[in-house]
Order: sequence, then structure tokens, then C-alpha cells
Amino acid sequence: MERIITDLIKWKGSENRKPLIIHGARQVGKTYIIKKFGKEYYDNLIYVNFETNQELSSQISDTIDAKYVINKLELFYEEKIIPGKTLIFFDEIQANERALTSLKYFYEDAPEYHIISAGSLLGIAVNRKEYSFPVGKVQMMNMYPLSFKEFLIAIGRKNLINEIQTHFDNNEKLDKTIHELCLELYRTYLVIGGMPEAVQTYLAEEKKIATIDVQTEILLSYERDMTKYADNSLSNKIISAFDSIPVQLAKDNPKFQYKVISKGGTSGIFGEAILWLKNSGIVNQVYKAVAELPLEMHKDLTSFKLYMSDVGLFVNKARYPLYQISLNKQPTMIAMGPLTEHYVANELRINGYETYYWESNGKAELDFIIQKDIDIIPIEVKTSIHTKSRSLDLYMKRYNPKFAIRISEKNFGFENNIKSVPLYAVFCI
Repeated sequence: MERIITDLIKWKGSENRKPLIIHGARQVGKTYIIKKFGKEYYDNLIYVNFETNQELSSQISDTIDAKYVINKLELFYEEKIIPGKTLIFFDEIQANERALTSLKYFYEDAPEYHIISAGSLLGIAVNRKEYSFPVGKVQMMNMYPLSFKEFLIAIGRKNLINEIQTHFDNNEKLDKTIHELCLELYRTYLVIGGMPEAVQTYLAEEKKIATIDVQTEILLSYERDMTKYADNSLSNKIISAFDSIPVQLAKDNPKFQYKVISKGGTSGIFGEAILWLKNSGIVNQVYKAVAELPLEMHKDLTSFKLYMSDVGLFVNKARYPLYQISLNKQPTMIAMGPLTEHYVANELRINGYETYYWESNGKAELDFIIQKDIDIIPIEVKTSIHTKSRSLDLYMKRYNPKFAIRISEKNFGFENNIKSVPLYAVFCI
């Protein structure tokens, strides 16, 4: 989780620092990392959990003037809050809408205080009933599950990262033994995913199967939030849409179809549910787009795919046979395509890309296209070493891109204007 710590250090030292909101799905490690940052980079940490500390929460709800809130915190914790020396951490801030609004007054009237808040995005972005969100008065920061690169660090394989990056930059084949090792670690990551508790459990027990119960509990916690932060009618639609994701991606046409959720389903019925899942950080929405700059202006709002935000949770929800994912050569009946696409979509998002996919009148489909400066880069994803593709060939003939990327089990290389990137090296893109 070094990535988020680096961003927090930059925030701390910023001259135009605003109150910070870190958002993301439940259990991605927000509380852990902010507490760690507070203890290591400040003299003191004031931690307020608005779900568990109802007494203090009710007092802050009365008046949200920044100086009033500071006074209440000092009296409650019997500690002086010193600007620049004390970090104030408002956790589960979605449980106190007035506290969320108070961030505006910290920015306007008391900018010298360092304050970070966190909570499930479902509460922050969706459950706005009475008070306005402090638009323009706060800085927002996304937090995602651990990427494959961060997974390597967690399991003590940091030494492989520079090796992978160097061969990516130079388009040079990696030693076969190391290449196979990296593919093996990649397959392990598919099963475990990047949720911190799942990774921690794997490290403690050294068994992939040990993570199943952890993942199941996380999925159940998502479902509990769906019922907690939405009324009965909407929560049922959210759960149904979420449950349909494995079925949606198993179709020959993986475009999200509302009728798969329920006969007669439409965007009018399930559109709000999809938006809720996206805003919660639980899913990653990838739109179809025309290959023209900028891609965001040429996306088709009616055509999209939904991927879960963590590949390990998808493996659990889709009931993949763990043993067969770990094999060097998966049986043909295993649907590795949707799983591999999940992995790539999330890695690209963590790297800061907005991802899209391209389609040619239903005759060809390219898994992803991304915009890098003034270039549109087509990305094809393959699950094995077999890399022939009519879709990528068609795209390249039509648009003549600067270069294309093909992600597969093949080693590094560059041929016919196609950069070969092994599955374990997506973090380098």
C-alpha cells in the first residue's frame, strides 16, 4: 500500500491543502492506511469513528463550525490539537452527514488543521438526504484493492518488480524460469485478489483456500451495505444487478444487458442500481467508445461492461474451481476470458487510466482501448500463449495506431508494431 502513502505525503506537504476524503469500496484498507500514516507522519492522531462513537457524533451534529468541532474534540479526547502536528481522522463519515458538511468550514475558516475523512463511497456519494456535499472544498482520493505489483511486495517478491519493468521498457524476453515463476504468482493473485485481509490471511496460513471465507464475508458485507444505504425496492435491484455480473460476462456478447437481470429489464428499472454499484466502488464500468480523441467524448452510454473491483472476489462469486485456475494449462471449459479481463481492467484503472472497449458493427471487438496523451492505444487480452486475433488486425488496419499492446502468457517482445506484454506485467503499462 505504498502507493497511497506516497499520495498522502504529497497531500500533507501541499500549500493548497484541503480536507481530504479517501473513498473506495469497503475493506480495501482505508482505516488501516490512514491510521498508519497518522502515527508515522504526525505527533498525534485524533481518531473519530462516527458509526461507533455515537456520543461524540451527536455533539458534532449540533454545530459544524470548525472551531467548535476542534474544541469538542479537544475536550472529548483531553488532548490539544496542534495545526500541522495533529492529524484528525473522521472515519465512517457517511454516518454523520453534518460532519461531512463541516469539511467545508475547515477549508474556509480553519485551513491550518490537517483533516482526513474516509467511509464507504456508498454513504458518501449516494446517501445525501439533508445536507450538501462540500463540492470544491475537499480533495478526493481513490483507494483500490492491492494491485499485482503491490501483491508482489506483500509476499516478499519485490525483487521481481524492477526485473519485470526493465524487460517491459526494453522489449526483452525475460529468463524462461523467471517468466514461468511470474506467471505462477499471477495465477495465485487471481485466486487471492487484492483485498488486504485476504492477502494477510494467505500470508498467515500459506494456503489459497484459506482466503475463501474472508472473500465470502466481504461479499456479504457489500450486500449488507446495499440494504443499509438504499430503500427496499432499490436494494433488491442492486443485489440482482450485482448477482448477474458473472452471467453477463459469460455470454458470447459480454455487453451488460438489463434483460439478463430480469425478464423485461430496462435501464429505467435498473439504471439507478448500476450507478449505485459504480459509485460504491464495488464495480468497474467500461464503456464502448469510438476510436477518436478524446475517448471520453466518444463513449456510448448505452453500451458497457461491468467488472468487479477485485479479481479475487469475482473468482469467489463466480465459483471458479481454484485448482484449475492454478494450472499451467487450464481446461478449455474454464471461462478464463472474463477472469483475465477483470484483472486487466482493474490493473489499468489502478494505473490511472479510464478504460473503454471498441467494437466494429458486431463483427469484431477489442477488449480495451486507452488514451495516453494524444495516442489511442488498443489493448488485446489473451488467456494463454495463443495470440492470433482478427479483431486487433482489423483495428490496426483501420486506424493505424502508433502501436498496439497484446497481453498474454507470451514473453516480452515487439513485432509487427505490437508490444507483447505478459499478464504479470500489466502494472508497467
